[in-house]
Amino acid sequence: MAGGINKVIIVGNLGKDPEVRTFANGGKVCNFSVATSESWKDKQTGERKEKTEWHNISIYNEGLAGVAEKYLRKGSKVYLEGKLQTRKWQDQSGNDRYSTDVVLQGFDAKMEMLDSKPGGGGQGGGSNDGWGGGAPSGGGSGGGSGGGWGQTGGGPGGGQGGGAFDSDLDDDVPF
Repeated sequence: MAGGINKVIIVGNLGKDPEVRTFANGGKVCNFSVATSESWKDKQTGERKEKTEWHNISIYNEGLAGVAEKYLRKGSKVYLEGKLQTRKWQDQSGNDRYSTDVVLQGFDAKMEMLDSKPGGGGQGGGSNDGWGGGAPSGGGSGGGSGGGWGQTGGGPGGGQGGGAFDSDLDDDVPF
C-alpha cells in the first residue's frame, strides 16, 4: 500500500457554539468542540461509570462551515467525518505543545445534523417548510453546502411515498 488512511467518524454533542473566523483571502474556518461519551457497568462494584472525551473540530470546507455557523448550537447532536491532524504550537512559557484536531476539509468531509430541530432543540417551535424540521447537513463539496437534508419525511409535502411519479412508473413498464 502506497499510503494510508486517515479517517475519523465522530458522533456527539457540541460543547459550545461554533466560532467562525474569516481569513484575509475570504476563506472561513469554523471551530467548536464535540463531546463523546461511553458508559459501562463496573464488574467489581456494579456501579455505572461514564467517560467523556472532548474533540476539537475545525471545518475548512466553506459550505460546511456556513451550515455549522447557521444551524449548530451548544448541545446540538452531530455526525462528522473528517481526518485527524496534529498541530504544534507554543504556550505562553514558550514550551512546545501539540494538539490533535478533527479536520473537515475538501471533498471527503461530511457533516450531518442529528437533531430534529435546528439548534439542537434549544430554539422553540418547529419548522413548517415541509422538510420535517431538518436543516441542510452539507456534503462533501468544497464550495457549496453539498449533499442532503436532515429530513425525517419524504421531502417537500411530507409523507412517506415519493409522490405521483412513482405510482406512474409501476403502470407504464415499456416491455
